[in-house]
Amino acid sequence: PPRTPLPRDKPTQPVHCPASAPVTMKFLSLILALTALAPVDARPKKAAKPPYFVLTGDSTVAVAGGWGDGFLSYVKAPADGINPAKSGATTASFRADGRWNTTITAVQETVDTHSPIVTIQFGHNDQKAASGISLEQFQANLVALAEEVIAAGGTPILITSLTRRAFNGSAVIENLNEHSAAAIAAAESLGIDYLDLNKASTAYVNAIGKANADLYNLAPGDRTHLNPSGEKVFGRLVVDLLLKKRKDLRHYFEKDVALSKKIAAGKYATGEE
Repeated sequence: PPRTPLPRDKPTQPVHCPASAPVTMKFLSLILALTALAPVDARPKKAAKPPYFVLTGDSTVAVAGGWGDGFLSYVKAPADGINPAKSGATTASFRADGRWNTTITAVQETVDTHSPIVTIQFGHNDQKAASGISLEQFQANLVALAEEVIAAGGTPILITSLTRRAFNGSAVIENLNEHSAAAIAAAESLGIDYLDLNKASTAYVNAIGKANADLYNLAPGDRTHLNPSGEKVFGRLVVDLLLKKRKDLRHYFEKDVALSKKIAAGKYATGEE
C-alpha cells in the first residue's frame, strides 16, 4: 500500500508578548528599587558580651580626684569595671609599679564572660621634665600599652588628658596639646578608638567660665583634680564621648539626660541634675 506522506513541518510562528509585559517589568523594577531604598533598622545592636572597664591613668582618672569613679557610677550590671589609675603615674611608672600587670590580669580573667575595655589616659605627669619621658617616647609607650591589651584579648581606648582648669583671662590655659596630639597619633597608628577628652573638657570649662570651673576644685586653688561634683560631671562627659564612638554599649550605662544636656550646652552642672 502507498505510504502516507508525513506532514510537512509548519513554519515557526513568532511569539508575541502580551501588551502588558513591559508594564509588568517596569512595575517589578519599581518594586525592587523601592525595596532597596526601604529604611534599615539603624538602632545600635547590643554588644555581644557586657563590657568590663579597666581605667588606667594618673590622678585625673584615679579614685578621689579623677573622673574614673564618676564614670563607673553610670555602669549598669552585668557590665562592671575597676579603677586602678594612680596619682602621679606616667606611662612608665604605671608599668614599673605593677599596676599594668593588674590591668592585663583583669583583662585575662574577664575575657570569657565580658568584653574587657581598657581606657588609657596619661600625659599630666609624662610632660613634666622630671619624668624623663620625651614626647616621642610617650607616644611609643601608649602604642605598646595598647598592643598588650589587644594581645591579652581586650580592647584599648586611648583618651587625651583631662584639661587643667587654670585660666589666662577668659580662656583656659591649654598646656596639654602636644601630649593630646601624641595620644591621638598613637591611636590612629593602630587603628583603634580614642576619645578627645582634652578638647571636650577644654570647651566645657571655657563655656562655664573660671568662677564655675573653680567649683570643681578638689581643694582651694587645685585646678587639676576634681571634687565629687566634678567627678560626676566629667565622668558623664567621658561616658557621652564613649557612646558616640560605641553606640553598642549604650545599654550598659544609666542615662542622665539632664546632665548630658547641660554639658552639651556648655552650662554649669553640679552632677545632681
